[in-house]
Amino acid sequence: MSTYDITIIGSGPGGYVAAIRCAQLGMKTALIEKYDTLGGTCLNVGCIPSKALLDSSEHFHNVTHNFAEHGIDVKEVKANIEQMINRKNAVVEQTCAGVKFLMDKNDIDVHHGLGSFINKNTIKVVATDKSETTISTKNVIIATGSKPNFFPGMKPDKKRIITSTEALNLKEIPKKMLVIGGGVIGLELGSVFGRLGTQIDVVEFAPKIIPTMDGTMSKELTKVLKKEGFKFHLQHKVQKVTNTGKGVKVVALNKKNEEVTLEADYCLVAVGRKPFTQGLGFENAGVKLNDKGQVEVNDNLQTNVPNIFAIGDVVRGAMLAHKAEEEGVYVAEFLAGQKPHLNYNLIPGVIYTWPEVASVGKTEEELKEAGKAIKIGQFPIKALGRARASMDTLGTIKIIADEETDEVLGVHMIAPRAADLIMEAVVAMEYRASAEDIARICHPHPTYSEGVKEAALSATENRPLHI
Repeated sequence: MSTYDITIIGSGPGGYVAAIRCAQLGMKTALIEKYDTLGGTCLNVGCIPSKALLDSSEHFHNVTHNFAEHGIDVKEVKANIEQMINRKNAVVEQTCAGVKFLMDKNDIDVHHGLGSFINKNTIKVVATDKSETTISTKNVIIATGSKPNFFPGMKPDKKRIITSTEALNLKEIPKKMLVIGGGVIGLELGSVFGRLGTQIDVVEFAPKIIPTMDGTMSKELTKVLKKEGFKFHLQHKVQKVTNTGKGVKVVALNKKNEEVTLEADYCLVAVGRKPFTQGLGFENAGVKLNDKGQVEVNDNLQTNVPNIFAIGDVVRGAMLAHKAEEEGVYVAEFLAGQKPHLNYNLIPGVIYTWPEVASVGKTEEELKEAGKAIKIGQFPIKALGRARASMDTLGTIKIIADEETDEVLGVHMIAPRAADLIMEAVVAMEYRASAEDIARICHPHPTYSEGVKEAALSATENRPLHI
């Protein structure tokens, strides 16, 4: 029996980063992964492969829609979905190999197989060939992630009724795809195929897309996607999804409670994800789950069993890879006796459409509901010289500040490279900057980041310079 200071179950971003930090802090570390490759959902069937396809489809979209305006004439352009998938697979393979390199570099023992608790200090690992390994460990981090969710009537058959996993490996470009769910996953993968010529119809139960984000972002992204040909069926409750053999049929009730039938080649079920906790033997260790299937943890990510911790998608909070990473580092440093810091309010969220959508802090709706006195500054992307030069003129940057103190409470943007721009706001808010602080920082010209400065100027005394 192998003995370790710490054992991490799950090798996604939360798990493998936790393993690295534990090893850096001198702990003898084991990592358990049930699949043959490391990296979890994010690297294998989530963040990385979806971004690879988003980039490929964006290149195709630019060739077919924007190159002529730039003075670049290209004829007989067609999308090669097989090569796009092959490139995506190569990116995934390289990234997963990079994680294996990091495990070797940090002397972390990797055990492939399904890990389950025998008791709170003993874990059994069953490999795919049914061979078993037993591990003795002082502490454990549960980092088993999540899997696609679905509701009654929309169970995926992985043929015509698919999840994000199958969408990443389609062998054809559908003529029409129905997307159930107007959240991050549905809109990103819808964008991939929409750019390649697929008609995308989004069916959403809520009255707006990306319902958890700031309302301004929802309105702006709806406008952008409608320009790209998306159709939205909002306030529609899906009743049943049927594979008709050569396509799918979706029956839903609209806001008037009338039955609506929609048909397409494929239906992508993208109604979120749920924690993966099956077969892990939590009952043997006495670990408690809540009614959502999440592992219950305290503020130090500690379960009700003191030597067992949990991080990432399997605990409460946003299901984000970078949130899981930060939690993994937090637990490692907590176990080492340090005083780690993690501010959940300042974990940014991103949607990788184009333009990208990014957000940090509180939304306008949340602040108004809390009765907070606020002031808002906005700046349209089309007013930026850099945006006009690159033909990326859609979107807006919105900064919300405390009306009395001017402290920045939330930043929301739909903009080119918003995924990178948002970090200026995260840094500023980490140090409790005011809108005036951001407005007085010199931003290079011409850049997209000037939009952040201008939005801050707008929030400060309604004094933007370029509108």
